[in-house]
Amino acid sequence: MRNIRPAVMLVLAIGMGMAAVAMAAVWLNSRESLLTTHVVVAKEDVQIGTRLQPGMLQVVDWPSASPLKNPLTSIEQATDRVVNMPLVKGEPISMSKLAAKGETGGLSAVLREGRRAVTVKVNEIVGVAGFALPGNYVDVMVNTPDSNNNLVSKIVIERIQVLAVAQDVANLESKPKVVNAVTLEVTPAQAEKIDLARSVGSLSLVLRSQVDTESVTTVGARKHDLLQGSELSVVASVPATLSRVVRAVKSGAASPVAGSGRSTNASAATDKTEVIRGLNRTTE
Repeated sequence: MRNIRPAVMLVLAIGMGMAAVAMAAVWLNSRESLLTTHVVVAKEDVQIGTRLQPGMLQVVDWPSASPLKNPLTSIEQATDRVVNMPLVKGEPISMSKLAAKGETGGLSAVLREGRRAVTVKVNEIVGVAGFALPGNYVDVMVNTPDSNNNLVSKIVIERIQVLAVAQDVANLESKPKVVNAVTLEVTPAQAEKIDLARSVGSLSLVLRSQVDTESVTTVGARKHDLLQGSELSVVASVPATLSRVVRAVKSGAASPVAGSGRSTNASAATDKTEVIRGLNRTTE
């Protein structure tokens, strides 16, 4: 009897210990579920305009202390949806990063409502030396003759977002890329302006800051603006000065009274001849 009691006490102690461990595990699991939530993340880098498939996604526990806005909680929610911005590996996927349902992918999935995509031919200089990358903002400048047939350069459209350079609609490396075409996101009215501008002159892209949203109105730059303050401006003003002198002379010749007096004196001066005979000088 004395040998049974210690054994019973030992068994009870072991049982109570196991029960405590089980209860602690349940409590920790419930506590962990309160501190984290399920979030769908990208399993690999995803290019913009890509249609998501289950193999590209995975569900992870995300700390509740760092809440996300409208995250996807199941892979089914993201399957066959098109992303409208590039995703990096491990990045949570939210509803704002997905295009509307029914999009088939590609560049059209990137366009905002009411916007259009227009492609502009550029070269190494016009394309700001390859620094016009997807997501950047540019101004569109045209060089064309004005109403007086004088060349003028003027910014015609401001703060246009670059959608793609050549065929690349994403910029994961943020490196310059020299291309021969840039696709811009514009309104229908801006698309009409760009089409007209490239038919009457040459287009240039002017890179601007991402945070610069101020609109600037300019009168454009002309040839005389480049020559102001230089010696060339003096040379350029000579023809205009000569033309004014010629007009003044013509207007003076048209006056009958003043003109007749000057012509008489001039003719009298030209009719006299100086004659020298020996030491004598006479005028005849």
